[in-house]
Amino acid sequence: MTPLHLLEQYGPREAMDYDVVVVGAGPGGLATAIRLKQLAQAAGAEVSVAVLEKGSEPGAHILSGAVMDPRALTELLPDWARSGAPLHQPVAGDDVLFLTPQAAHRTPDWLVPRNFHNEGCFVVSLGQVTKWLAEQAEGLGVDIFPGFAAAEVLYDDNGAVRGVATGHMGLGKNGEPTADFQLGMELNARYTLFAEGARGHLGKLLIERFQLDAGRDPQSYALGIKELWEVPADKAQPGRVVHTAGWPLQADCYGGGFLYHLEGNRVTLGFVTGLDYANPWLSPFEEMQRWKTHPAIRAHLEGGRRLGYGARAIAAGGLLSLPKLAFPGGALVGCDAGTLNAARIKGSHAAIKTGMLAAEAAFAALQAGRSRDELAAYPEAFERSWLHEELHASRNFKAWFKKGLRVGALMTGVEHWLLPRLGVKTPPWTLHRDKPDHLALRPAAQCEPIAYPKPDGKLTFDRLSSVFASNTNHGEDQPAHLRLLDERVPLSVNAAAYAAPETRYCPAGVYELVGDGQDGGGQQRLQINAQNCLHCKTCDIKDPTQNITWVVPEGGGGPNYAGM
Repeated sequence: MTPLHLLEQYGPREAMDYDVVVVGAGPGGLATAIRLKQLAQAAGAEVSVAVLEKGSEPGAHILSGAVMDPRALTELLPDWARSGAPLHQPVAGDDVLFLTPQAAHRTPDWLVPRNFHNEGCFVVSLGQVTKWLAEQAEGLGVDIFPGFAAAEVLYDDNGAVRGVATGHMGLGKNGEPTADFQLGMELNARYTLFAEGARGHLGKLLIERFQLDAGRDPQSYALGIKELWEVPADKAQPGRVVHTAGWPLQADCYGGGFLYHLEGNRVTLGFVTGLDYANPWLSPFEEMQRWKTHPAIRAHLEGGRRLGYGARAIAAGGLLSLPKLAFPGGALVGCDAGTLNAARIKGSHAAIKTGMLAAEAAFAALQAGRSRDELAAYPEAFERSWLHEELHASRNFKAWFKKGLRVGALMTGVEHWLLPRLGVKTPPWTLHRDKPDHLALRPAAQCEPIAYPKPDGKLTFDRLSSVFASNTNHGEDQPAHLRLLDERVPLSVNAAAYAAPETRYCPAGVYELVGDGQDGGGQQRLQINAQNCLHCKTCDIKDPTQNITWVVPEGGGGPNYAGM
């Protein structure tokens, strides 16, 4: 049954009206809501704010390293330390390592570029920070609706965004209503602000509809795969921050590892692989597992145990890939726009700052009696902000690494070590890119297959046990939220030309070729195990023909990260 037929038979949908609706209860979305309520309190005004969150609770889908720069948080909530914010572990030291297969070469402290300096930052669980921000927002009167996924953008007669609709509940695999069917709800707003994270489902549609990326470089993404470990007390180094480049990736592939020591004998670690890699035989998941076997990384983990696992795409294009931030009726906030600073490997401070700026523009518009127009004051304020200055200084980072590890490392040193010492804050040159990530794959026949070692179950693991560690769950009797535009393409193009790369780039084992003897059947086909999906969005980004589209599943489905 089509969405239109559902509305005709079961509609109309119930509706709720708010001054502002925020999509996504991450740091950016919650900062937006908090700032709106702060401004309303200061002005003695009433502003109604709702936040929709597709996870089972705020923080359930949040995944980041994370070393957090508290600058934006301090602007938003100056009293955060006394208010119990879970920023407990200051960074105590940085190691920047270049790895070869058996050795690690540490960059001397005096040679570390400014982008890798973490003085004044904190090693955090961003999921816990998000939960705390949600408590602050609710304390100010924000309505937060966890477990409700925004599935559709609603438009008024003039083409402006008028709100969103949540997804229907209780549809069977065939798309037909079951006995538990419930129609989604409309949330109408004077302004709707989107903070879904990298490659947001609705943000992607809005960028296309309003041509927000016209004249910008194509967005570039990376896949971050993360684990949380508990280690023996004698291996704990609270506040130690380690970043690595080099092995196991080839020099022409962007990426690297991170390992951060939290308090309580916990270590958070992960591996980032640029999704512009060319070799379709590459598996980001297997690269991450192999990276842990390096002596310099193994030394932190031996004798410990893995507590959690997750994966998430990262918008790494920077300022030159940033779309226009505002459109009629709404705006993009944080990683939904792509404000992460890849050079610093930090995005939460940027999400919080853009959320504040969007809130300030929306509040001024509400006070002026405006509704559903373009919040031009938001991008104008962004261009005057310290965040824009920071991103401008780092604008070439990803483009240099597209030229290889040696060039990237050299020019990072020039732009973030040498030039600042010469009194030059920002490079006097700009590099542009013109090719999106999905066009980077080369035919499998032109590339060398990669043989990955088998997991040992102690230090390295397989995909399915990893998905189990992420607490991922989707109701099995619901339509698949991973859609193929053409069901023939996985075999006729992906398998034939690229050796089925979706079976390797997915970090959760969602995509699997079966048949032709593999499952007792005859005809080979692509099987989609949607219940495994971590909502990382890699397939939506990397599929070479853009034949896979990620849409929201039923609200509350997906990972339930704990301590990540």
